[in-house]
Amino acid sequence: MPVHVRTVDLSWAGAHRLALLTLDSGDPRRPFVLGPQALEELSAALDEAERLDVAAIGVTGANHVFCAGADLKSMARIPSRDDSLALGEAGHRVLGRFSTTLERVGIPTFAFVNGLALGGGLELALHCTYRTISSSVRGIGLPEAYLGLVPGWGGTWLLPHLAGPDVAVKVAIENALAGNKTLSGPQAFAAGIADAQFGPADFLVESLRWSASVLRGETLVERALPADQEVWDAAIARGRAVADARTHGAPPAPYRALDLLAAARTTSREQHFAAEDAALADLGVSAELRAGLYAFDLVQRYGRKPVGAPPGVQQAEPRKVTSVGVVGAGLMASQLALLFLHRLQVPVVLTDVSAERVEKGVGFVRQGVADLLAKGRIGADTANRLTVSVSGAVDKSALADCDVVIEAVFEELSVKQDVLRELEPLLRADAVLMTNTSSLSVTEMASVLKNPERFVGFHFFNPVAVLPLVEVVRTETTDDVTLATAFAVGKKLKKTCVLVRDAPAFVVNRISTRMFDEVLRALDAGTPLLDVEHALDPLGLPMSPFRLAHFVGPAVMLHVHETLAAAFPERYRVSENLRRWVAEGGPELVTAKGPVAETGAAGFLQVGTAPLTREQVLTTVQDALADEIRRVLDEGVVAGPEDVDVCLVLGTGHPLFTGGITPYLDRVGASERVTGRRFHPYELTT
Repeated sequence: MPVHVRTVDLSWAGAHRLALLTLDSGDPRRPFVLGPQALEELSAALDEAERLDVAAIGVTGANHVFCAGADLKSMARIPSRDDSLALGEAGHRVLGRFSTTLERVGIPTFAFVNGLALGGGLELALHCTYRTISSSVRGIGLPEAYLGLVPGWGGTWLLPHLAGPDVAVKVAIENALAGNKTLSGPQAFAAGIADAQFGPADFLVESLRWSASVLRGETLVERALPADQEVWDAAIARGRAVADARTHGAPPAPYRALDLLAAARTTSREQHFAAEDAALADLGVSAELRAGLYAFDLVQRYGRKPVGAPPGVQQAEPRKVTSVGVVGAGLMASQLALLFLHRLQVPVVLTDVSAERVEKGVGFVRQGVADLLAKGRIGADTANRLTVSVSGAVDKSALADCDVVIEAVFEELSVKQDVLRELEPLLRADAVLMTNTSSLSVTEMASVLKNPERFVGFHFFNPVAVLPLVEVVRTETTDDVTLATAFAVGKKLKKTCVLVRDAPAFVVNRISTRMFDEVLRALDAGTPLLDVEHALDPLGLPMSPFRLAHFVGPAVMLHVHETLAAAFPERYRVSENLRRWVAEGGPELVTAKGPVAETGAAGFLQVGTAPLTREQVLTTVQDALADEIRRVLDEGVVAGPEDVDVCLVLGTGHPLFTGGITPYLDRVGASERVTGRRFHPYELTT
């Protein structure tokens, strides 16, 4: 039984006994989740606790996890709206019992949040009369809108009434849509979600002591007065602005959640829970949820271990990495150096062509260490050790003893080949050599090496500290040990690695460039900038096309376009307007508030007189994506559409509710329209 019940004598703290329910999955590798069976067992445990001679009921988790929320695997298999409705009602019925023990049996409930509490897990804690939380917790949130759902077991009513609508909107909308950002224990306590906070070492003992003081009447917990209409309206308006900015109205879930949060001010608890049930029933069988659960499951699986790596790679023993060299000291190289230093905690050496550039790069890394210390992500001793562990040199012989060396110099093949020629004789014979190229041929780079088997592509995405994807690029000569080392290093860097075959621009940049090429064609034809920007809103991308291009850098975009146009001239081309944009210094064309100027008014843009409608632009982009992804798969660049979806979710922020991209293209008919077949010949389930 995953819910254990025991009595705890509180006489040592001056109170009567407490019945403690412990949520335990039975497997320390798996968090406790609330599926239909777990809800039944939780209800049975509560029945048992209520029959005991106790003054209160407490609930906590095992293995540093409180409760990870609903069982997503069972949700993915819900066959009908009625079944989805029944799950919502069951959650309200069982969790709601923790809210009503005072009324029914005259005793309060306490949630002792010792670890991760997401979705239904947080809602369980919210249903309790009181809550304590460990200061070590790193995962408090309501991620449902991120997946395509709403908090459906009381969260949209309980949280705003407990901590206020501002906190509720932040947790359920802003954090959820920011890639499932969560609160820490101290943040949850400061927000008013928890009533008391204790350190992890003696968390349960201190929580029991505090509970006894509440039962004795010595500790009084005051609740804030409900927010007034103006404050409530302002919070909801802020949430809608966030949803619009991050999803452009594409998925229904965030807006359904906002409607519920708005209604919570005036609806009764019972009315509101019925509305949550209805929302869960509708969204529980939606295509967006199916896609979201599919993508979420993929991201989780790929993050745990390499998927699709050949048996030889999985069995090979990776080389031990005790030092890292970085060739280059520009912005990208410096970001890489900081990441390797922070995550691997081994000495890192930067080299570049001038002492001034080296000094600047080392300074960037040391400032990054200071920032990590200021944010509380590392301690003072670690910061001191990391600060002295980064060094720089102009002479590349300083890299002679490094176990791994990654080059991140100017993105030009001849430059990179010259660096590799100079570098190889200086390194140990067993050192692994990596390149961070974004689009150049790793095979052509390796052609200048005497030992190309130890060379591998290791492509990060900017900003390096934020985006979790690394494309591990294998050439025909890369050996298994080198690949195993790359995957092992990626895991220690807390990145998700996807194995790709060496091909122009690999996966993310190739597919994204095909999309942007169609966007540029529409602009070149004379389509107004505002129409081009909003044509792709149904994709729900975190940035509109020209905002993303400005963020990445028009010059970088131009370089990738040129690479792909040379490789595939029948499909890719280089827009003259892109060249003009770069020549003008890449000024911002679009801000968060809209276009800086309409098409043609920027002066340097030259457009035609055959504009497309927004619908035509969207269809053209959908078809181009379906075509290019099918080509990527047919060429064997990656093993399957799942690899493509993981790459686009983690590399460019494609939302989960589209499934990454391939389920979306199946759903809108582009896959069959262009290629004659779907990417997924089955109903999406995890």
